[in-house]
Amino acid sequence: MSFSRDISSPARARHAIPPSGSKPAPASTLVVFGAHGDLTKRLLMPALYNLAGSGLLDPDFRIIGIDRVPGSTAEWRDGLAATMQEFTRDRDAEFYTPSIDAKAWGWVADRLEYVQTDFSDLAQVRALGEKLPGSAVFYLAVPSRFFGSLVATLGQAGLLAEQDGRFRRVVIEKPFGSDLATARALNAQILSVLDERQIYRIDHFLGKETVQNILAMRFGNLIFEPLWRSEYIDHVEITAAETIGVEQRGAFYEPTGALRDMVPNHLFQLFAMVAMEPPASFSADTVRTAKEQLFESVRPVAPEDAVRGQYRAGTVDGKPVAAYRDSPGVAPDSVTETYVALKLHVDNWRWSGVPFYLRTGKSLGGRRTEVVVQFKKPPVAIFRGTATDALPPNRMILNIQPSQGLTIGMAAKHPGPAMDLAEVQVRFRYEDAFDLQPNVGYETLLYDCLSGDATLFQRADNIDAAWAAVDPVLQAWAKSSDSLEFYDAGATGPAGADALLARDGRSWYPLDGA
Repeated sequence: MSFSRDISSPARARHAIPPSGSKPAPASTLVVFGAHGDLTKRLLMPALYNLAGSGLLDPDFRIIGIDRVPGSTAEWRDGLAATMQEFTRDRDAEFYTPSIDAKAWGWVADRLEYVQTDFSDLAQVRALGEKLPGSAVFYLAVPSRFFGSLVATLGQAGLLAEQDGRFRRVVIEKPFGSDLATARALNAQILSVLDERQIYRIDHFLGKETVQNILAMRFGNLIFEPLWRSEYIDHVEITAAETIGVEQRGAFYEPTGALRDMVPNHLFQLFAMVAMEPPASFSADTVRTAKEQLFESVRPVAPEDAVRGQYRAGTVDGKPVAAYRDSPGVAPDSVTETYVALKLHVDNWRWSGVPFYLRTGKSLGGRRTEVVVQFKKPPVAIFRGTATDALPPNRMILNIQPSQGLTIGMAAKHPGPAMDLAEVQVRFRYEDAFDLQPNVGYETLLYDCLSGDATLFQRADNIDAAWAAVDPVLQAWAKSSDSLEFYDAGATGPAGADALLARDGRSWYPLDGA
């Protein structure tokens, strides 16, 4: 499939100039296991298309797709082109663009090669070595049960050895383990074959500009750091709420659940960005060591500080939603949670006494990913006799999606002769300040792993420490389903989530932002 060239199209304009200060990643071959999967078609290929259009891939860069599905390179290329074309029609897609730049996509398409391979077959995997004379990155876009065995097979085939100046790296998607024991076992298995510096454990949340902006906001502006501590902050809320349900992913979700799917990876990465100590530099090991020190300071979550819920039938955005138990691939008596809320205690000087509340769920009444930093109330003696006591405290809201930016709630004098205060909001929005272009969040992550920058990827000790924090909850839930609550689709979650904060005299920031 080919695309017509529209010189005036926004897609072409955005590809004209590489980002300032960036240079193409070193020449290498990206080997994608799971070439026919959704991850490859809907996330990796649009990201590579954007990188190519920005001039950030070396002219000798190549892409080899590996899968068990019979087919030719031409058929694989045409299928990918058809998926790319879908992005010009679906405004709700993760990557919507009004048109595809024929030059940028043609550059990628010319470098595609498909090789039908059974990646459990050592001889077939070893044969791939003939196509890899130089550096290579192996991307495991396959189900998590294959991670360990596939790395072992690559090692046995001799494809992971680094010599003559070439590098060999492996990108591993989540979920990385299903609890502390399995995560440790997987780490041990892959570290018996690979050096830690060759492993890139990916979390696509860290590819989002607004997540990376948390570090820029904290450490690039002196006005925030003096306030970023227990003397001034009352509590922090981290929310990842979705309006969509499980849809057709019941078979995956049933053994996984909201906690395993979201907490030790996505939410803990947001938590790290907000709460880690300032690193001495932004080198990979320095940043990841700062995260490790934070995670080690988290007290293992007690079961009584965790809430799990599952959605019943309800209405979301005016449309009826069936109960989770009625979804394809879900047991009729399932106790898998589609919602989880946790309270974290951080035992260090900066955050002592400041609770962190985490929540995530499906089929909720609002879609938003955000961090709400709520400050303590100021003394109000000088405003005695006014309605100041009714004002909410100052809040800083780090908006990640769908809004992207920063919102600060503060008090200001209401116009008039009386000293009356009102709450106002100061907002920064990415789309107002920058020329945002369509992306899927994998662009930075792919560029970094091709360039050898592991800053935004998780280290083995980061993985272990995050699982260790939530493991007591998983163990308790495995023994009893008594704590499972239900909530109507379209609600804000189970009643227990509100009670979790209410017992501390607090409440969640509303999902609708009101």
